[in-house]
Amino acid sequence: MTTDIFTTEIIKDSLVALGEEMFLAMIRTSMSPIIYETTDFAVGATDAEGNLLAQGNGVTAFLATLDTAVQSCLQHYPNPGDVSPGDVFITNSPYEGGGTHLSDVVILVPVFSAEKLIGWTVNKAHWTEVGGAQPGSVSTNATDIFQEGLHFRFLKLYEGGKINQSLVSLIRDNVRLPDSTLGDMHAGVAAARVGAKRMLELTEKYGLDPVLNAMQELLDYGERMTLAELEMLPQGVFEAEDIVEEDGLGNGPFTVRVKVTISEDRMIADYTGTDAQVTGPINCSYTGLVTGARCIFKAVTNTEIPANGGCFRMLDVVCPDGTIISAQSPAPVSLYYEPLIAAIDVMWKALAPVMPEKLPAGHMRSVGATFISGLHPDTGDLFVMGEPLVGGWGASAGLDGDSGQFCCANGETFNIPTELFESRYGLRLDQYAFHNEDGGAGKYRGGKGIVLDYRVTSEEAYLTYAASRTVSRPWGMEGGQEGSNNYALILRHDGSCERHHMCTSVPVKKGEVIRLMTGTGGGHGDPAQRDPAKLAEDVKNGFVTPDQAERDYGVRA
Repeated sequence: MTTDIFTTEIIKDSLVALGEEMFLAMIRTSMSPIIYETTDFAVGATDAEGNLLAQGNGVTAFLATLDTAVQSCLQHYPNPGDVSPGDVFITNSPYEGGGTHLSDVVILVPVFSAEKLIGWTVNKAHWTEVGGAQPGSVSTNATDIFQEGLHFRFLKLYEGGKINQSLVSLIRDNVRLPDSTLGDMHAGVAAARVGAKRMLELTEKYGLDPVLNAMQELLDYGERMTLAELEMLPQGVFEAEDIVEEDGLGNGPFTVRVKVTISEDRMIADYTGTDAQVTGPINCSYTGLVTGARCIFKAVTNTEIPANGGCFRMLDVVCPDGTIISAQSPAPVSLYYEPLIAAIDVMWKALAPVMPEKLPAGHMRSVGATFISGLHPDTGDLFVMGEPLVGGWGASAGLDGDSGQFCCANGETFNIPTELFESRYGLRLDQYAFHNEDGGAGKYRGGKGIVLDYRVTSEEAYLTYAASRTVSRPWGMEGGQEGSNNYALILRHDGSCERHHMCTSVPVKKGEVIRLMTGTGGGHGDPAQRDPAKLAEDVKNGFVTPDQAERDYGVRA
């Protein structure tokens, strides 16, 4: 049947809107700050075959994990009747569709209309605890996946509307924070069911065929709009490489390489030549790599239209199995996000010279994920704090870089408010400021990284920290200076200072300080050409010291 164009547009917009409603439902019902404050999750909807229709705000690095999760789920349940109304699936398998690391758990709800599967709603969220050797289920010294937590491989959490109580009990008995973990699980189910309800309401209001037609139109629209943008990009072959410094076990550095080929109707990101997967947990699966390539592809085509599967029909991502960004089981992957960001950054680095109006110089390029655990000084209960860190982005032609922003993989994520942080965890925030370490000078200055001090208020706390760009620096453009590094310090009672790039469960005593430093972005253009008025303002604001002004810019402040 044919549907008038106005009705089709209303249905398309409604499909996009249900992602936002799912997003808000997750925030309102989850129990962990990393979800309801940091928003380390993503929600969306697909058609029956797993083609992405819409995705709500949230983590950019989940851009290829919702649709591929559905596609892998269908492979696990291929026969008629395997997927039924009332079923809810759960997975965190790193090596298949939807996979990143075990902490990122996917909830999938099939949507049926009159016994016909018409779509899926999907929620992927970072659970603070999924068991494993270390609190927070992340470590820098794991050597296989079995040390990193519980592994759910496309299991039925609900079957025919009835919850799998044995699976719920298994989760409860094997995580350190069972109440919040199960609370986040139920929040994920609730958010996905909100989206499923809205999809069914569309079929009830407009009919099944018009909704299915609108789904196809939405995908085709994404393809048409993106193809028009792709045709305007410079054509050719563009290459770059960079490193991830270490794997947590003292091995490294490891090289990530890409060759990007652009024609008028296709972009191919070929990561052949990237180093093999490693012993430590700095490994990323192919799903994560696809996400990274999609991020840059979206950035250089049309960022205004909502992301859907049609937008990525012209993108091919090539990488042989078994590399640091296409790791195979049982490789540990708890720090998958660092090579993922490196894969994004190296594609960005390859394209930035020919697309300076779209892509700035290099940024801090690390999640800087920090996990601190201990016993709360007031209650004696275990606390596990996990959060990403903000840092500096690179300058571009005509603009200074943004300061204090999350890395390219984080997207719509946020800080945990200090008031909540200090009441929930055995820590006190002593300092949160932009630093003025060397780096990032240019005609346009790189954005500033931050210094963040946590003073331990419990009797003892344990730091797990991992970063890249700890030796290498964010790259500059057109003569701009490289940025600065990421690292952590522990300021001890005896006056000593320990520097860490990757560490697991390092004990920190009451009153000692954990200081987190994030990188400044790369500069753009010759520093000698910086506007004197802007440089004077930088010195006044403390972004540039008088010595730096004289050394890097040739101006005595």
